[in-house]
Amino acid sequence: MKKKVLVGLSGGVDSAVAAHILKEQGYDVTCAFMRNWDSFANNDILGNPTIQDDVCPQEQDYADAKAVADKLGLPLLRVDFVKEYWDNVFTYFLEEYKKGRTPNPDILCNKYIKFDAFMKYANKLGFDTVATGHYARVDKGGAYTKMLRGVDSNKDQTYFLCQISSDALSNTLFPIGDLEKKEVRRIAEELELESVMKKKDSTGICFIGERNFKEFLQNYLPSKDGKIVDIETLDVVGDHIGVLYYTIGQRKGLGIGGNKGPWFVVGKDVEKNILYVANGDESNWLHTTSCIVSGVNWLRPEKPSEEYHCTAKFRYRQKDNDVIIRFIDEKTVLVSYPQSVSSVTCGQEAVFYDGEECLGGGVIEEVFIQGESLQNRIKRRTSYGK
Repeated sequence: MKKKVLVGLSGGVDSAVAAHILKEQGYDVTCAFMRNWDSFANNDILGNPTIQDDVCPQEQDYADAKAVADKLGLPLLRVDFVKEYWDNVFTYFLEEYKKGRTPNPDILCNKYIKFDAFMKYANKLGFDTVATGHYARVDKGGAYTKMLRGVDSNKDQTYFLCQISSDALSNTLFPIGDLEKKEVRRIAEELELESVMKKKDSTGICFIGERNFKEFLQNYLPSKDGKIVDIETLDVVGDHIGVLYYTIGQRKGLGIGGNKGPWFVVGKDVEKNILYVANGDESNWLHTTSCIVSGVNWLRPEKPSEEYHCTAKFRYRQKDNDVIIRFIDEKTVLVSYPQSVSSVTCGQEAVFYDGEECLGGGVIEEVFIQGESLQNRIKRRTSYGK
């Protein structure tokens, strides 16, 4: 009897080829398109139906997914997770920005939607497993199920999958994890999947799509102008449109004139609405040497009881950094990197690796420079005055 698999079909080329591969491998394949964003319904939740947020590519994505399913001769279901996305992903996303932090909604989307709500939906319908078009691999041949990096190092998506549970991982297939992107596109063209074979990769917020990010955020977190202050001199060097819209380490879009530069963001005071910047040598403010990571999802059965040497990424596409981790409690890790790493940012995810194996990850809570928290360092500097 064929194993029944439900494939998340997004309307992109990766999930389309994933569905084709599974069909060729002899699975009983059904596709499902997830609808997770409704601008008008969400605006009503906020009590502000006048928010101008009507840009949503989901209907075109659904049409593309339907064309793929028809071409492959596969059934396509449509499932609505709008409430789950709002409650578990977008609300957290907004709350983190209100605190001046920089969250990663794609990681939460995978944790709560694609590998939780979607998996429960599949189980309810009697499917044996689920599949997606992520560039990652699953190794079920050892004592426990491992998540491995995708073969295409430029497209590897294990960073975004670090928070899915071990149980979810053991019931998931990643059919394109062994392929490079160019091969995926070649297969799509060979199959004449015209709706997706030349479609560009999505780079927007998970399920919300590509749009002007600041304008989108202003719909939900109204802007409040304030001053940009040089952390070294404490001189006002410019104006900002709201500290919530800037990221630690950001260099572009600051609008600071003059001969000094380049300028980069080193800190934010949300209460006083001040954006702190520095120019020239960034090492004094951005090169941290350790951090606290909370909510760690550890994919191995046992956590290391002592200091453990591995590598970490503190943002997507970053090179691997040598780190030493030590569990402080069940879900919290102290991460040390004496060589220093630039722009490790609170609210972002630290993801840990042992060679090709993704060990899991958690949220960066606080960063330190030689044992002193960056936040305290900034407070100490600004309290002393010029």
